[in-house]
Amino acid sequence: MRRAASSSLAADRPPAGESHLWLTLNKLLPYLWQYKWRVLLALLCLFTAKLANVTVPLVFKEMIDGLSSTQQALALPALLLLLYGALRFSTSLFTELREILFARVTQRAVRRIALEVFRHLHELSLRFHLERQTGGVSRDIERGSRSISSLISYTLYSILPTLVEITLVLIILFVRYDSAFVLITLASLTAYVVFTVKVSNWRIAIRRKVNETDSAANTRAIDSLLNYETVKYFNNEEYEARRYDEQMQHWEDAATRSQVSLSWLNLGQQVIIALGVTAMMWRAASGVVAGTMTIGDLVLVNAFLIQLYMPLTFLGVVYREIRQALADIERMFDLLQVNREIADAPDATSLPAGPLQIRFCEVDFSYEANRQILHGVDFAIPAGRTVAVVGESGSGKSTLARLLYRFYDISGGHIRINGEDLRQLTQASLRAGIGIVPQDTVLFNDTIYYNIQYGQPEAGREQVLAAAAAAQLAAFIELLPDGYETRVGERGLKLSGGEKQRVAIARALLKNPPVLIFDEATSALDSKTEKAIQASLDNAARGRTTLVIAHRLSTIMNADEILVMDAGRIVERGAHLTLLGNAGLYAQMWALQQLEESTDAAAS
Repeated sequence: MRRAASSSLAADRPPAGESHLWLTLNKLLPYLWQYKWRVLLALLCLFTAKLANVTVPLVFKEMIDGLSSTQQALALPALLLLLYGALRFSTSLFTELREILFARVTQRAVRRIALEVFRHLHELSLRFHLERQTGGVSRDIERGSRSISSLISYTLYSILPTLVEITLVLIILFVRYDSAFVLITLASLTAYVVFTVKVSNWRIAIRRKVNETDSAANTRAIDSLLNYETVKYFNNEEYEARRYDEQMQHWEDAATRSQVSLSWLNLGQQVIIALGVTAMMWRAASGVVAGTMTIGDLVLVNAFLIQLYMPLTFLGVVYREIRQALADIERMFDLLQVNREIADAPDATSLPAGPLQIRFCEVDFSYEANRQILHGVDFAIPAGRTVAVVGESGSGKSTLARLLYRFYDISGGHIRINGEDLRQLTQASLRAGIGIVPQDTVLFNDTIYYNIQYGQPEAGREQVLAAAAAAQLAAFIELLPDGYETRVGERGLKLSGGEKQRVAIARALLKNPPVLIFDEATSALDSKTEKAIQASLDNAARGRTTLVIAHRLSTIMNADEILVMDAGRIVERGAHLTLLGNAGLYAQMWALQQLEESTDAAAS
């Protein structure tokens, strides 16, 4: 059991390990102190248990010496036996009481920190989430959350009890016997601790490699499973298996080295303990032969050696477990330290209620410094009106929606809502006031009902059903065996592209926001369904400030204004008929789409 518990060594860099230790403790202390009476009572139980534990050998010694005297052999040992049993029970009783008192404190701290990491990840920018590897991050959070519990347990209720017990034993040996016993014990303790620390620090790089290869293998596995259909399309099951096995081979090598080096560490620790035990027993046996110690004293020293041996062995395990815990939370704390690219201003205000006017004022933006996406984009969406944006792929259309949601901050210019700079509004109120139907709809692995209700979690069933009907989704759902309780699968893969898009439309309609964004909201629908839903979208947009990003020009003919973008610039603007009359880029796009539709109709 001990070998299993200590099978992994810490993999933290020493300076980072110390900083992470203090960072963890600083985060834990406020949570622990919320239950200060539980903590104080648990500490009292801890000291009581250890005091009872070191008293047991003293009572056992008196029993042995009492048995050697025939006059007291019937009465005295009987009383001592009762005391012996009471002390043994007290040790277990107060140890379990300590755990009962502190269980809530530990689990609450783990829960609070895990929640803090979860919230922080949601507060990070879209840039971070586009670059992250889901499998590695999930494994880092899993190991980190688990290790926080271990760190609390080991630091507060393993190291402290061990030090208390060792101190009490050394005091008793010093008071009752000569200093040789104390010197031998201290020498064994010092050699054990120094050896454990030196070898464990040497094993840091090994353990770090185990963690890195484990996260890399998990990332590769999850990435492959998320793209299951693509793997099948290209018949690459064996290719994916080989790639996964390559990572697992690296993990196997690192884990083997970690286990072998651990065995050498354990062997060295046992050599030190064996030498210390031999020296102590030799000194005690010599005292008995010389007549300066009794048989009971010999038994007492032996019992103390056993009690010292166990915490001494555990002390080595604890050190390795703490180092391992620090290694496991290293990446999780790195996540906590990732800077939030987008943060609310100190004096940020809430999005005003009522009709909203949106204004892009000479907006420049680039995802990367050497690749600018938007160049001086300037337009307005009057309150309650609809503005559509069209253009070739890569012209910057969808970027407008991301900037309006403030997933990124602009490089130059301003985005204003009712005259207020977007960066002076709280993100929560801003996003609460905007509803979107994205081009690429991703659903939760839950029911259709849950995914629609996600637009407004407090909405009642009648509102959800009404939103589904408005998105032309009700008839389809009624044909399903489980109806609204049908599960959509990972990322909604059990639904077709058009079905997912209709769920997204229903979700946006249920949210009922003052601002709507349709980012090619009907791109995955057939022409018949598109026409049916277009009327619903037009009704939903009525009275709301609406930005429509479209590929099919037939869906935006009735927009109050149409913007034509090319290479991040607005090259044309106006109503549908006006743009056709200009015979520019919009007219060319319209003619091309009309030709494609005519060709498709003829082919049908």
